[in-house]
Amino acid sequence: MTKEKTLVLIKPDAVHRGISGKIISRFEDTGLKIAGIKMVWASDKLANDHYHLEKEWVEKLFQKNKETYEKQGKEMEYKTPDQLSKAIKTGLVTFLKEGPVIAIVLEGPHAIELIRKMIGHTEPRQALPGTIRGDFISVESYSVADSKKRVIKNLIHASDSKESAEREIALWFKQEEIHAYSTQLERSL
Repeated sequence: MTKEKTLVLIKPDAVHRGISGKIISRFEDTGLKIAGIKMVWASDKLANDHYHLEKEWVEKLFQKNKETYEKQGKEMEYKTPDQLSKAIKTGLVTFLKEGPVIAIVLEGPHAIELIRKMIGHTEPRQALPGTIRGDFISVESYSVADSKKRVIKNLIHASDSKESAEREIALWFKQEEIHAYSTQLERSL
């Protein structure tokens, strides 16, 4: 059984709504262990370093948005993937700095995969009931965010791979802030 560590951020919109405890309890209820937890006001540097937008991802997003706008007979505001990338990053950084964030290192078998399933689709309106986004913010959508000229507010971030988890944990936590201990569930397995 291979244990993984991963990063979860409870974003400012969830903290402002007072649902952080409900979200955290879902992870603990599945048997995942909290190895580190703290409340942080993200600095410019931390927020910028956190959002590492892959060039390939931005290019696919640009093409998808361009096709959507063309089908609607509209002209897209951004003319290049680079312009879109800068706008997205600016919006994400601004959102991450709107209030405190609860940063959590969670540990357990298949933690990355399990948590990604638990949080649901990035666009909450597409998240299934039973997922965190599906249960707590299913009315939020890309079209709502676009109409308000902001990024989508989707409560939570979770690392999507072992590599991103390692990079993100190192950004948000010092090594001495991550704790090793055995939970009652681990001792019984």
